[in-house]
Amino acid sequence: MKKWFKHHETYVLLVIILFSMIITLFNPNFLTLENMFDLLKSYSFIGIFAVGVTFVLISGGIDISFTAVATVAEYVMAVVIIKYGGNILLAFLLAAGVGILLGLINATLIHFFKIPTIITTIATLNIFYGILTVISGGKWIYALPDWFRAFADIRIFTLHNAEGIAYGLSIITLIWIIVIAIAWAILRFTKLGRGIYAMGGSMTAARRVGFNIFKLQMFVYSFMGLMAGLAGLVQALLVQTVAPNSIVGKELDVLAAVVLGGASLAGGTGTLFGTILGVTLIAIMSNGLTLMRVSSFWYNVFIGLVIILSVSFSAYQRRARTKRAIIIEGE
Repeated sequence: MKKWFKHHETYVLLVIILFSMIITLFNPNFLTLENMFDLLKSYSFIGIFAVGVTFVLISGGIDISFTAVATVAEYVMAVVIIKYGGNILLAFLLAAGVGILLGLINATLIHFFKIPTIITTIATLNIFYGILTVISGGKWIYALPDWFRAFADIRIFTLHNAEGIAYGLSIITLIWIIVIAIAWAILRFTKLGRGIYAMGGSMTAARRVGFNIFKLQMFVYSFMGLMAGLAGLVQALLVQTVAPNSIVGKELDVLAAVVLGGASLAGGTGTLFGTILGVTLIAIMSNGLTLMRVSSFWYNVFIGLVIILSVSFSAYQRRARTKRAIIIEGE
């Protein structure tokens, strides 16, 4: 038990359980398989974003531009498949390719111009989004191909509720699960993953032990771009429309989920398990407020409080660990 309570994720899990119990008291429909599967599907695109942001925060950076990258990627993908045709594999490749390219632009600016990551990505957020808005004229895209809509309706398995309505594990949720598995393997089992943690802990120390900072930064921000591209595609699959202004503005939700999961804004710490818990809590808060018929305006208040409390708790844990280390060294 003592080991468990040393981990930030344990407290997040306890809060999730507590919130779930409270919401269920107000509305028993919350803890149903149908609602859980629906939440997993609806928050898959936030979850994919969060995986990429986790890598960036662990590496010691902050990326704000990922929503603009996702918007550009999904818009380019939609225009191409409507004009020239294709299939779902082409859609994935287009969204991923555009995302990686824009991520590499971020990495290049950060590495060669030594501009703080948050400043660089705020700038590229406005550049990417501004260029798309000018070129597209803010036009929404509705006429996506039938095969695109059919793919979004695929379920890995199907169940039926008491009224006979079908539900189950969506192919969209499976995409998120695959992304998590690949990302976890990178962080857990590869030299690349260790390098990302090392760079976030101390870039100078990481360089001294032999890690190539340029390659690490290129990977981290291209991976963030890849996640943004996939998230944009998933968003298009979910709503079956592409709008230049539908994703930009979601940055706070994603950052809140990742920070809530225990990733430090100072870099060097964070886990994908924590990120999953953070996304889960954000989803529960949003869905719970709706089920309890609380005004949606309170959602932003809760997000702000969550960020403050999570960052404060993480800072307290770091101070406590530092104090224990000093005491041990003194003895």
